[in-house]
Amino acid sequence: MKNLPPEALQQVASYFHVLAEPNRLRILNFLRQGERNVGELAQLCSCTAANISRHLLLMTQQGLVAREGRGTSVYYRIADPSVYALCDLVCDSIARQFERTSEHRQALLSRTGVSS
Repeated sequence: MKNLPPEALQQVASYFHVLAEPNRLRILNFLRQGERNVGELAQLCSCTAANISRHLLLMTQQGLVAREGRGTSVYYRIADPSVYALCDLVCDSIARQFERTSEHRQALLSRTGVSS
């Protein structure tokens, strides 16, 4: 982020904003397994097709996914695979934090003689 102009920082913030929604992260996970159409993603996410389409529009605008029309269907795939490296880095960090918190909680419980 060093020396980025304000316009670029706004783009970075928009990118992270798109990633800040759990259903979009779920969509990214499903697309990690291969391309899918809106109907398939809606079924997998237990959402309406309209809801999935709105999420995919935002993700397409940020360059995370690409779309390709085939007949009457549109298929989506990951356009920027580096998003997975970013998500994996964040998820690993959160998992470590969760583990430390859990260990800390266990230590406190054992000191007070309470079992979990």
